[in-house]
Amino acid sequence: MSVDKLSINTIRVLSAEAIQKANSGHPGLPLGCASMAYTLWAKQMKHNPKNSKWEDRDRFVLSAGHGSLLIYSLLNIFGYDLSVEDIKSNRQYGSKAPGHPEYKHTDGVETTTGPLGQGICNAVGMAISESYLAEKFNKPDFKVVDHYTYVIAGDGCLMEGISSEASSLAGTLGLGKLIMMYDSNNMSIEGSTDIAFREDVAKRYEAYGWQVIKIADGNNTEKINSALIEAKREDKKPSILIVKNIIGYGCPAKQGKSCAHGEPLGVDNIIALKENLGWNYEPFTVPEEVKANMKDFNKEAAVKEETWNKLFEGYKSTYPELAKEWKLWFSGKIATDLLEDESFWSFDKPMATRQASGILINRLAKLVPNIIGGSADLAPSNKTYMNDRGDFSAEDRSGANLHFGVREHAMAGIANGIYLHGGLKVFVSTFFVFSDYMKGAMRLSSIMKLPITYVLTHDSIGVGEDGPTHEPIEQLAALRAMPNMTVFRPADSNEAAAGWYYAIAKAKAEGPVSLILSRQTLPLYNGSSKEALKGGYILKESAKETPDVILLASGSEVELIVKASDELKKKGIDARVVSMPSFELFDKQSKEYKEKILPSSIRARVAVEAASSFGWHKYIGLDGDIISIDHFGASGKAEVLFEEFGFTVKNVVNTVLNLKTSN
Repeated sequence: MSVDKLSINTIRVLSAEAIQKANSGHPGLPLGCASMAYTLWAKQMKHNPKNSKWEDRDRFVLSAGHGSLLIYSLLNIFGYDLSVEDIKSNRQYGSKAPGHPEYKHTDGVETTTGPLGQGICNAVGMAISESYLAEKFNKPDFKVVDHYTYVIAGDGCLMEGISSEASSLAGTLGLGKLIMMYDSNNMSIEGSTDIAFREDVAKRYEAYGWQVIKIADGNNTEKINSALIEAKREDKKPSILIVKNIIGYGCPAKQGKSCAHGEPLGVDNIIALKENLGWNYEPFTVPEEVKANMKDFNKEAAVKEETWNKLFEGYKSTYPELAKEWKLWFSGKIATDLLEDESFWSFDKPMATRQASGILINRLAKLVPNIIGGSADLAPSNKTYMNDRGDFSAEDRSGANLHFGVREHAMAGIANGIYLHGGLKVFVSTFFVFSDYMKGAMRLSSIMKLPITYVLTHDSIGVGEDGPTHEPIEQLAALRAMPNMTVFRPADSNEAAAGWYYAIAKAKAEGPVSLILSRQTLPLYNGSSKEALKGGYILKESAKETPDVILLASGSEVELIVKASDELKKKGIDARVVSMPSFELFDKQSKEYKEKILPSSIRARVAVEAASSFGWHKYIGLDGDIISIDHFGASGKAEVLFEEFGFTVKNVVNTVLNLKTSN
């Protein structure tokens, strides 16, 4: 048996044994895909197992993340920091081999996958990053950015709509260094894919503008290797290798059957698998021949990186300024301390916070040269276009403005991939209500703690005539409920600057930031300040040492409570006005600070927000009240809707009076 075939069978047996030991998992994909995955990693993929962070490595994404034992077995035999003991503990608490691949948890895993189709989007984002950075840094004599992005996807990934969005855009952009290996085994959990998936994938991808290569036998490693070489020759189109594999290959009782997908093979079937593969080793064995071959591979891999390192040393000498930028871009830091740059913070008139955000984005584009981003066909409305930065396209890789088309879900998944690649800071944008379309990818941003900035405009019933389909109600509560997501809804331009500052300079270790921005013009407050970075602060203090009532709001509703405080003063009621742009940031403050802003002794509190009341109760307590909208909106002028649904100064005042009377 050749060492390549022995290595492939090692992947199969290790995977099956680990899943059996855990009594849980998905053996079908590792058994079926072992040949094509090993061929990629051993013959074509540029990587150094001793340095999984080498900037010019090829990226590999297992979009079909349920087949995690495939990548864990690959990582182990190729010499990454993942031992056989780690694999034995697969799917157990604290294991370095969790049920699905997890970013920053397992050495060599580039992204968290599992929700099908997301990995395809991540790979598209990584390929965008590679081409953008290559345009920026490469010189004729120094090709310091020159790598591919590979993704293994299954039938389920291609059924998910997100893969269609991402693949269509990848074809439009001509991402020639993106190569997808499609595990076409015609089997899903419920049975043959014919019950729900009969399309011609080859024609579909041809229509997207991809190069399509078919491989009839997924175990023919020579054909797979030749196909990968052919795919790499095509530099104007992404490529899909449609590989006919057999799910559960090697297990006589289960191969080709849906039962191979998501359940252990069983002890007897593992014995049969080993007999069928000619495997005569103790459980969890990596044969010495495989280890020796991988030592040779690692030597060659180290030489490849060392060659690149020498190239980069020459690059630093010849292009020192570019090399300095490279170091800064890949560090994730920014060159300018935005807090000290008053030109970033200054505004001189009232405006919608989406407009302020547009101004801030263009200021950032000058201060942070590696910022890149765009909108789901809404840049004129979202105010996200960066002037003088060009448009990224198949014809021009230097543009920093990304045009995603009407593809919200893929946009968010692609943003994850752009950041995961390294070197770039990324934002994406749409109307707030359509964050629902992006939720799956936003959740992965949060799981991985990726500092993606989500610019979400048209934030309330202030959308007006577009009606309930476009008026977000429950979305604020939904995003606030998402762990690691920082939601920031500014009341004016100054607070918008604080939100952008946090997103671009402070959020790296925390996770993504959603900036929730208004369509309508908002005042510019004298009291608004960088204190907004604390999530909640006193915008307008009461005249008394102990106020009679505390008024709380975020975004556009801050204007109501400021005006209501003036009216209440005429009635002898002294109010403290608290702006609460971010629950998450406020909750992270010290107990002393929170007590200072919301003293526990002051139980008369009213919160106002033109969205669901869910979440405000923790701030207003048992004796407080909330003016909110716990039903869908309507079509009409914004001012009419605010009046109709109780978002008026009069209603705030009456709510406070009723509260004071009842207490």
